[in-house]
Amino acid sequence: MNSYETDEERAEAIKNWWKKNGLSVLVGVGLGLGIVFGWQAWMDYRETLKQQASAAFEQLLVAADTQATESVLAQSERLREEFSGTTYATLAALVQARVALEAGSQADARAVLEQVIATTSDPGLVRIAILRLVRVLIVADDLETAADLVAKHDGSGAFGGAFAALRGDIAAARGRTADARVAYEQALAGGAPNPDRIRMKLDNLPPTS
Repeated sequence: MNSYETDEERAEAIKNWWKKNGLSVLVGVGLGLGIVFGWQAWMDYRETLKQQASAAFEQLLVAADTQATESVLAQSERLREEFSGTTYATLAALVQARVALEAGSQADARAVLEQVIATTSDPGLVRIAILRLVRVLIVADDLETAADLVAKHDGSGAFGGAFAALRGDIAAARGRTADARVAYEQALAGGAPNPDRIRMKLDNLPPTS
């Protein structure tokens, strides 16, 4: 470690060091501050975006509850265009598909759900879209496509009970009572949603010979 006999020597050494290193120190400090404030600005932007998307989604839900189809379409389109990087855009598409189905437009509901499945990265939301698409296909009597989707995507887990319930619906629609009974029982055992409805479907199955 260097030692200096006088204050003047220390001051001269500091000046020399600053001449050699001062610019790099300033650049480093500037970069550090830029990263800190840049990151904060990015986080603020993300929070603002999230709040705007949430507000737009709430408006969509209000429109859906009042069956304002045109407003639902407009809000859903806005969410997909302006907030495509958020989960709200996918949720908006799911609401749009529900409204389309309630309005009797199976083709529109199917198209929206197929787009969600093709473009969404969240595996949970993809599974939800698949489950809803299968229900649309069953209503449309496209049982072959519905069965193929279930077979392809049923990985049990958290959605195992829901997929089992759909297998029961497909089997019942095909007149395969024994298969439907087994599937509904699996659905109940697997914690499927709406267990009372599944139990009613199970109880209403004709007896097998």
